[in-house]
Amino acid sequence: MSALMDPKPLLVDLRQIRAEDLDPLLEEEVERWETELDWDFRPSADLVRRFVRMQALSGYVLAAGRRIVGYSYYVNEERKGLIGDIYVMRDWVNGDYESQLLTAVLRAMFASPNVERVESQLMMLSAQGRERVPFPDHLCPFRRNFMMADLSHVRGLPMGKAATRAEFQRWHEREQEQAARLIARAYQGHVDAEINDQYRSVSGARRFLTNIVQYPGCGSFFQNGSYTAVDLLTGQLLGVSLASLVAFDVGHITQICVDPQVRAKGVGYELMRHSLAALAEAGCRRVSLTVTASNVDAVGLYERLGFETVRAFDAIVWRL
Repeated sequence: MSALMDPKPLLVDLRQIRAEDLDPLLEEEVERWETELDWDFRPSADLVRRFVRMQALSGYVLAAGRRIVGYSYYVNEERKGLIGDIYVMRDWVNGDYESQLLTAVLRAMFASPNVERVESQLMMLSAQGRERVPFPDHLCPFRRNFMMADLSHVRGLPMGKAATRAEFQRWHEREQEQAARLIARAYQGHVDAEINDQYRSVSGARRFLTNIVQYPGCGSFFQNGSYTAVDLLTGQLLGVSLASLVAFDVGHITQICVDPQVRAKGVGYELMRHSLAALAEAGCRRVSLTVTASNVDAVGLYERLGFETVRAFDAIVWRL
């Protein structure tokens, strides 16, 4: 039945529906992530199903009769809220329905006495949805690029100058504390710390690293493709590059940062070269990453490494 013949969808609390009711919507979302972004979204969809079965996921759906045609969910974490996802099916997508979902989850988060900001990075929000984002007086959008590269050229990348002053080692969990301190230093005053407040403190960076390693939101953590750069003279951690697998043959760079003292000295390039080579050796044909568009130095580095922007989207922060 077409959308034109179905009843107008109504907002329903996510806890009032069965996980099975989400299957057609989630299956379409999985297909879109695969065809448009080369990303296997099934682990994330399965996690949504799991928490819906437990009635442990906060959010709303759009129900057109018995059909679920859209959903959005959120998590409150200390003094901020996180919008985990929003998706409306192709035959129903428009700015008004997406705005209804966003308005509902934002009002629910704003009602919490502890929430001071809400963060989101909504890859599947339509262009019409971006034009109708609710509560405009409280929001700040940051344009982000989803970039991809073919890994067939990796063997031809030359060794960078940083290779002569740093030792590049495979990631080990014992580096997590030093890496958290590095992230807090690297993002001080950086635009990405406005997008994700976990970058602003060592404790926040610890939580960020734990999420990267343990949860599937950015793929399955790939230790063999993750590297640290260590100063050969002092033993100080100079940089880190973390990788994941978002499909059996597609990698993703989840984090790349270097100490401000060695910025623009080739450490980031060499870390990326190591991670890309490891992903190619593991059988990956492509690799992706996201970057804030205003970070022109990083965008330039990725373009030199063969990355191209395949989608632009907004990271949106609401401040109360």
